[in-house]
Amino acid sequence: MKHRPTDSTFLLILAFVCLISGASVAEDSEREQLQVGDRMPNFVLKDYQGNPFDSSKLASDKATIVVFFGVECPLVKFYVPKLANLVKSNPDALRVIGLNSNRQDSITEITEFASELQVNCPLLKDPANRVADAFGATRTPEVFLFNSNQELVYQGAIDNQFTYGKRKNKASQHYLADAIAAIQKHQLPKIAKTETDGCIIGRVLLQKEDNTSSVTYANQISRILNQRCANCHRDGEVAPFSLTDYEEVVGWAEMIDEVVKDQRMPPWHADPKHGKFKNDPSLSPEQKKLISEWVKAGAPLGDKKDLPAPPEFTEGWQIGEPDAVFQVTKKPFAIPAGGEVPYQYFQVETNFKEDKWVQAAEVRIGNRAVVHHILVDVSRRGRKHVHGEIDSDWITAVAPGAKPLVLADGLAKVIPAGATLVFQVHYTPIGTPQTDLSSVGFKFIDKEQVQKVVGTQSISNTDFVIPAGKEKDVSASRTMRQDALVLALFPHMHWRGKSFKYTAIYPDGRSEVLLSVPNYDFNWQNGYEFEEPKLLPKGTKILCEAVFDNSTKNFANPDPTENVRWGDQTDEEMMIGYFDMVLSDQDLLERSSAKQDR
Repeated sequence: MKHRPTDSTFLLILAFVCLISGASVAEDSEREQLQVGDRMPNFVLKDYQGNPFDSSKLASDKATIVVFFGVECPLVKFYVPKLANLVKSNPDALRVIGLNSNRQDSITEITEFASELQVNCPLLKDPANRVADAFGATRTPEVFLFNSNQELVYQGAIDNQFTYGKRKNKASQHYLADAIAAIQKHQLPKIAKTETDGCIIGRVLLQKEDNTSSVTYANQISRILNQRCANCHRDGEVAPFSLTDYEEVVGWAEMIDEVVKDQRMPPWHADPKHGKFKNDPSLSPEQKKLISEWVKAGAPLGDKKDLPAPPEFTEGWQIGEPDAVFQVTKKPFAIPAGGEVPYQYFQVETNFKEDKWVQAAEVRIGNRAVVHHILVDVSRRGRKHVHGEIDSDWITAVAPGAKPLVLADGLAKVIPAGATLVFQVHYTPIGTPQTDLSSVGFKFIDKEQVQKVVGTQSISNTDFVIPAGKEKDVSASRTMRQDALVLALFPHMHWRGKSFKYTAIYPDGRSEVLLSVPNYDFNWQNGYEFEEPKLLPKGTKILCEAVFDNSTKNFANPDPTENVRWGDQTDEEMMIGYFDMVLSDQDLLERSSAKQDR
C-alpha cells in the first residue's frame, strides 16, 4: 500500500485530470535530451478512463507545458499551486499535460491523486518511462514549454523558490512564467534552460538487475531503512512517501543514494567532533556503502525469505496511545489563501484536579501543508513555580524535524492541577483557503514514579540588528545557579540562521563545546539528546553563539536588502538556545519516602 496520509503533508491543487496505461513513442523522437527548437516528440498514452491521448493531434492554438511529476515528490507538491495559477491566468493560450514516469506510481494511485485534487487536465502514465527517455527528463517537477508550433522554447525548473531541503519566502526568478510571457510577445525567452531540482524519476531499471549481487533489499537494505528511515517514512507520518515495501523503495533507489551521499538524509546537523547524542540517525560509512552498491547492482530484491519482520509502530501516535488528548481548537481553524497570518494563541482548559506528570507528549498536526510549528505551554493562573529553578511552563512542541517528547524512566514534566494549555500556532498560507484541527497527546506516570522534574530553559538575545547583505555574530549566556544535568539542546533561528554553538565554561575555567551545528537548517528543527546527561556544576556558564547570514549567498534569505531584527515571523529572526535540564541533587522519591517516615 502506498503512503496516503489523511493529513497530507502538502495540499496538491494541480489543475490536471489523470492517467495512464500502455504507451507508444514515435521512433524518430528517441534521443538523449531535447534541445531548444526541437519539436515535441509524438506519444500516445491512455488516461485513467482508458481513453487514448495522442500528442500529434494537439491543436496549434496554444502553447503546451509538459510537466513530469510524481505523486509523492515534495517539490511537485510545492509547485502545484503555481502551475494551476499559470493556467488560470492564461486559459486561452496555455495547456498543461502531466506525465508520470515513476515505476512506483501505479495507475490506481495516480487516479486517487487526480480524484482527491479534482483535476481537469490530462495526467498521463508513461509505462517503462519511454516518453521520459524521449524528452531526456530526469527529475520531477521538470517542465518543457513548447510554443504553438510545438517547438521547445524552455526546459527546466518552474522558478527558483525551492531547492533540496531549502526554500525562499518567494521566488526571485520566474523562469517558466517569463518564458510564457516571452512567447506571447513572439519573442524567445532570455533564459531557455535551467537545472531542475527535485526527485529523480523512478525509471524501470536503468541497468540490468544483478542477481549475483551480495547486497540485496531483502538482506541488508530493508534493515537499514527499517532502522533509520521507517519511523517517518511510513503510512500516516510526516515523510511524503513510505519506505517499508520493496515495490515502493525500488522506485526511489537512485534518490535514496543521492540524498545519503549528500548527507541530506537522514536529517542531522550536529558536528560529530562535539558530543554524543542518542537520537543521532546518521548512517555509518558501511551502511552508505551498502546502499551505493545496491543501487549500482540495479536495486535487486534478493531472496524474500531473507526479509526481516516489518517494524512495529503504534498507529497514529509515535508515543503510543495517549492517556489524554486535547484539540487545539473546538472547530477547525480557517487559514486564508494568502497574506501573513499572525501567530495564533489558543487556550484550552485541562480541568485536572491534581498535578499530572508527563512522561511523553506529542503534537499531531491536522494539516501539515499550513502548520509550521506549534508550541504547547501551561498557564498556572498565578501559581508559583513549585520545583525551584528547574520548573518551566514549556511542555512540548512540533516543528519540521522535531520529534515527540519521550523522557527516561523517573523523569517527568509537570502540568499543575487546574492549569490551562496555551497553544502557539504558526500558520503559513499556501495559495488556497485551508483549515486545521491539530491536537496534543500526553502519557502520564504516577507521582510515586517521578524522581526528577524536567524543565525546558532558554538562553536568548533579542537585542540585535543583522545588517542588510552582511553576516552577524550574536551571542547570549546563562550561568547555572545550581548543579544541573542537561539532557538535550534545541537551537532555534529562522531563515538567516547559518550556525549555532553551545559552549560550557566551567567554574575552573575549562571550556567544552557541547554542540556545534555548523550548517543550521531552519527546515529541520532538530533536538539533540545527550547519550549521557551532561553535568554542569553551579557557576557553569552556558554560552550560545549564533551566526546569521543576511547576504545574497544565503539561498533562503527572504530579502538581503533589509536590516533584520528579532521578531516572531520567519522573515524576522530569533536567537534562542533551548535546553532541557534536571537538578542533579533532586530526588522526589527520597523526599516522598522521608515524608512517609515522618
